[in-house]
Amino acid sequence: MPESAEALMQDILHDARAQVGSPELNIAYRMSVAEYERLTPYAKRLEENWGKPPGHLNSDGQNLLIYGKAYGNVFIGVQPTFGYEGDPMRLLFSRSASPHHGFAAYYTFLNHIWQADAVLHFGTHGSLEFMPGKQMGMSGDCYPDNLIGYIPNLYYYAANNPSEATIAKRRSYANTISYLTPPAENAGLYKGLRELSDLIGSYQTLKDSGRGVQIVNTIMDKCRMVNLDQDVPLPDKDAADLSAEERDTLVGKVYIKLMEIESRLLPCGLHVIGKPPTTAEAVATLVNIASLDRPEDGIKSLPRLIAESLGRDIDEIYQNSDRGVLADVELLRQINEATRAAVSALVQAQADADGRVSRVSKLNFFNMGRKEPWIEALHATGYSRVDAAALKPLMEYLEFCLQQIVADNELGALLQALEGEYILPGPGGDPIRNPDVLPTGKNIHALDPQAIPTAAAVQSAKVVVDRLLARQKIENNDQWPETIAMVLWGTDNIKTYGESLAQVLWLVGARPLPDSLGRVNKVELIPLEELGRPRIDVVVNCSGVFRDLFINQMALIDRAIKMAAEADEPLELNFIRKHALQQASELGIELRQAATRVFTNASGSYAANVNLAVENSSWEQESELQDMYLSRKSFAFSADSPGTMQQARQLFETALKTVDVTFQNLDSSEISLTDVSHYFDADPTKLVGALRADGKQPKAYIADTTTANAQVRTLSETVRLDSRTKLLNPKWYEGMLAHGYEGVREISKRLVNTMGWSATAGAVDNWVYEEANATFILDEQMRQRLLNTNPHSFRKMVSTFLELHGRGYWETSEANLELLRQLYQEVEDKIEGVE
Repeated sequence: MPESAEALMQDILHDARAQVGSPELNIAYRMSVAEYERLTPYAKRLEENWGKPPGHLNSDGQNLLIYGKAYGNVFIGVQPTFGYEGDPMRLLFSRSASPHHGFAAYYTFLNHIWQADAVLHFGTHGSLEFMPGKQMGMSGDCYPDNLIGYIPNLYYYAANNPSEATIAKRRSYANTISYLTPPAENAGLYKGLRELSDLIGSYQTLKDSGRGVQIVNTIMDKCRMVNLDQDVPLPDKDAADLSAEERDTLVGKVYIKLMEIESRLLPCGLHVIGKPPTTAEAVATLVNIASLDRPEDGIKSLPRLIAESLGRDIDEIYQNSDRGVLADVELLRQINEATRAAVSALVQAQADADGRVSRVSKLNFFNMGRKEPWIEALHATGYSRVDAAALKPLMEYLEFCLQQIVADNELGALLQALEGEYILPGPGGDPIRNPDVLPTGKNIHALDPQAIPTAAAVQSAKVVVDRLLARQKIENNDQWPETIAMVLWGTDNIKTYGESLAQVLWLVGARPLPDSLGRVNKVELIPLEELGRPRIDVVVNCSGVFRDLFINQMALIDRAIKMAAEADEPLELNFIRKHALQQASELGIELRQAATRVFTNASGSYAANVNLAVENSSWEQESELQDMYLSRKSFAFSADSPGTMQQARQLFETALKTVDVTFQNLDSSEISLTDVSHYFDADPTKLVGALRADGKQPKAYIADTTTANAQVRTLSETVRLDSRTKLLNPKWYEGMLAHGYEGVREISKRLVNTMGWSATAGAVDNWVYEEANATFILDEQMRQRLLNTNPHSFRKMVSTFLELHGRGYWETSEANLELLRQLYQEVEDKIEGVE
């Protein structure tokens, strides 16, 4: 083996060019067309999509090329891509194409030439299990089955992604081995945001002196400088013209925004298999575990216990601080600090000399003649009256969770699997909501799909929907929204036990009815007088993964919506019936068919491909992206004939025409709007604007249930929060750059995902791109680092900035554009080896 990981990577990639398809990748084997056809019995079937072999992908025009390198008995290979980048038109097909010849040749090589005894797919996720075929119960005509052949398939998979892990198991026979998600830390504050925080501190100490007014004026100016004026409405007048109470509330609102940014969890860097977390990383995870109530275990959250020791209710403190009550914003900050201090004390007691926690032992503080360190920490922060009896089960639970976090079996499980031994199964999901996901190194399973939504999920869903409707009414002249377009994701519904599913039912005004075993197969309509508001029409788009895992739940929603459409109720109180009657007469169809509101991809296809088009810059007009979405996402589901999904584009379009609000959920801190391309891929905001008769773009909202205090924000607010805490945050990008080559790719990917929100929703403010350009391009030291570490990804960043301007998403100075064009030429020369 090479002496370092860096050298190994260079060996396989040569000059670190991960552009799959470029000849700089190391070629392990050249397969002639004759050999390929002899060893690949299904090669003929690929020709209708890709023509005769060898084709253009992974080939030199004569042979098929296998990229990778062998070291003794280990072959490290690079899985080919889907192949869309060579032919953007394929993105428009409503059904996915077969694998291309180069993709098939790769697995033929592993099966017949290298004759692998086992394969390890490394990291979440590849494209093998998403190739066309049946959803489950693969046959000899399904491509995943053809490709993997007879090789045992081991698969390192992120513990927080049980839904796609289930697909890897069903469709490519994978034995998954879970790994921890990257360690998370609080985003913290930097630059102008840090200065703003200091000003608020000064205001609290000096507000009653003569300087209070002057400080508030400075705070307002600073807010405008750091673009917080879009998140906190600032008055147009001088602070002297505000009452003392108004000044307090204004400062309180800015303060709670800063706390939101500061306390947001962000993954720092990447996870290294088999490496236990540092104490700082363990503390960040445990603070979040400690902040959630767990009524089913009889455990109250630490913030709630601290608030109770003051005779207060934490929920009331949350509500007041959201409204900007300065005293409660400050109290909430102190409670959060005390929570962190107590959890740190628990972790520090277990740390080893390297500052890592490698094992957790039972410590007896009573014998040492001192109080438990977390009690000492709470006393030191001024909370001496916390109920010790209620604290005990919480702290024991946190010790247990700490033990789970460090009891890593990621490498151990791989060795067991290679020995052909049994890997212990365990649930996948968010380790903060469900610490049973830990320790990692388990074979991931999801949950019983018939058990959702749970009663707790229905309760949480009600809170979010009520907040969404209240917010929308305030911003919409006190009118109810008539139709909401929602996305249902597989992973999210596993993690939250069906919260977003329950949101759909609550909007419609329906109640899930569990049977005696807790299985949910029936729904009933809630009477209008009990509901106390109109029934809201909902157009539901299910991800391909949700479709595969939760077909019964799709039937549940479909039945609820059709029951509502058939209910004899006044139209101004039942928007579903109102719209379904209009559609029925307009399209000349039955009312039941007109009330179809559950749509997804064709069977065996995933995604709208808008994300692939944006990533490959293979589109001219936004209308092309919208067309992809409509052609791929318009397969209607009906509980009346659940086995078939028929394309019903006209029905889909007429349903979307009435949409006033688009809505998605964020449920865990490690995956947010710009971390992955799935969220914008599924977003129909601009599309609805194009379909509506009045051309009005719907309001877009995002529910954030990543903390105990659930929030509903506009899409633009969420994109701003995401950009401030990640893309523009030194703590995030330095964390990424510490991983070198892959880190630069992550930064470039996030910039592209941010552009996706401009393309589908126009949700990105100009200053976000301006600041990103200042951070990564104008700073000479930074751009040299990026260029030297990963020239390919840096080139992608430069071309993304130029594309943003070209598409009208970013207005900037001619000097900035000139520099970008010059840099593009420089990086081209570097890649081509021109000195």
